Amino acid sequence: MAVIIRLARHGRRNRPYYRIVVTDHENKRDGRYLELLGTYNTLTKPSAITLKQDRVKYWLSVGAKASTTLQSIFEREMPGLYKSMVEKRRTKIKTTRAKRKARIKARGGKKTTAAATKKAAKKAKAKAPKKVSKKKEATA
Repeated sequence: MAVIIRLARHGRRNRPYYRIVVTDHENKRDGRYLELLGTYNTLTKPSAITLKQDRVKYWLSVGAKASTTLQSIFEREMPGLYKSMVEKRRTKIKTTRAKRKARIKARGGKKTTAAATKKAAKKAKAKAPKKVSKKKEATA
């Protein structure tokens, strides 16, 4: 399940009012959501934005992706937050990749997956000399 932070449109025609929600990416724009993080009213000058900043930080830290509109809103409301979260995620990915490469190098540079071990077992079985039963030897 891919979780996304996006805007859900409410209000009437020509009078939009947005909710900032966390939802599964497959849900409809105005459909079911996991949590309400704030509101965004574009009709006021300047635009009125309310955010639960601690919950936004939490959802970004556990891997939720924000829409492009919300990325700019987060940068305006909480400078540096979104970029720092993305950088933390990238460094975590880089460290896990480095650990994985080190494990592979320690094994001799070969990846050992279930499919690879099955192939190796088949090759070994094919190369092994076939056993001849005693009955066939006697008739020959």
